[in-house]
Amino acid sequence: MKLETVEVRGAGSLDSALFEAFLLEDSAEYAVRRRPMVIVCPGGAYASLSDREADRAAMQFCAMGYHAGVLRYSVAPSRYPAALLELGRAVLAVRNHAEAWSVDPDRIAVLGFSAGGHLAGSFCTQWDMPWVAQALGCASGQLRPNAMILCYPVITAGRWCHEGSFMNLLGADWRERKDALSLETLVRPSAPPAFLWHTAEDPAVPAQNSIAMAAALAEQSVPV
Repeated sequence: MKLETVEVRGAGSLDSALFEAFLLEDSAEYAVRRRPMVIVCPGGAYASLSDREADRAAMQFCAMGYHAGVLRYSVAPSRYPAALLELGRAVLAVRNHAEAWSVDPDRIAVLGFSAGGHLAGSFCTQWDMPWVAQALGCASGQLRPNAMILCYPVITAGRWCHEGSFMNLLGADWRERKDALSLETLVRPSAPPAFLWHTAEDPAVPAQNSIAMAAALAEQSVPV
């Protein structure tokens, strides 16, 4: 296995922001030459990054034959959209290094846990907004994820809102701004196919978050 570290910092980023890619090396014993890539976004309420949702999760995908990486994105006091653009830089890096890293550029999945699920969902619903490509200096088509995997994600700013995540993401005026980042309202047909999972007994992020996202995806005929 090889480790590649990519700087993803931009305006508003923390110095610690980076993308670590774990790449399975080619072998004559394997028929596969280009593998899918899973980009993992740990949770932590946009206040910290959970270790149990980082390398250990990526290693599970590597064990199944995927390349995988961990995005160590910026959290508070960094604010939106710094982390979203860092995820965009990670996707762009994977596509730009697809040949050297033996990645299938048409099989890049973005995975997020809890607040990391909000980050993954934010990017997957906004990747083709003109301001994103403009900020990253690339064509929108280079940024499209091929799939999203949302694990007990923070989604809604409504009744079932995880207030701490929106507070850390947006800062002092989070109450006035949170509705603009309620992901069930941002889903369009351009969102990639999704796999969501949640538990009804989640004490922090109610399962209604995933239910709202699944309903919004289905409404837009996005496979979920």
